[in-house]
Amino acid sequence: MPTSDDVYTELKQVYDPEIPVNIVDLGLIYDVVVDGSACNIRMTLTSQSCPEAKTIPDVMKRRVQAMDGIENCEIEIVWEPQWTPQLISAEGRKILQIDEE
Repeated sequence: MPTSDDVYTELKQVYDPEIPVNIVDLGLIYDVVVDGSACNIRMTLTSQSCPEAKTIPDVMKRRVQAMDGIENCEIEIVWEPQWTPQLISAEGRKILQIDEE
């Protein structure tokens, strides 16, 4: 059975088309819970008017449901806490060349 870590690894293959950093390192994934063959993901987007608001969750769902042992993936998009650039990981900051404060 896949673990939450396995799902995070898979989600690192999903990118916001406008930013060259995966959605995990961007800080968009708030929670991943694997319960048997079901996976629930809580996430946000960089803005409520994100042009990829439908595309990114669709790609995520397809990738996660293609994993061995996962039959269903539910994605909940939340706006609290609001995404800020501070949520970008150290790896993401390196790629985007954002100086560590």
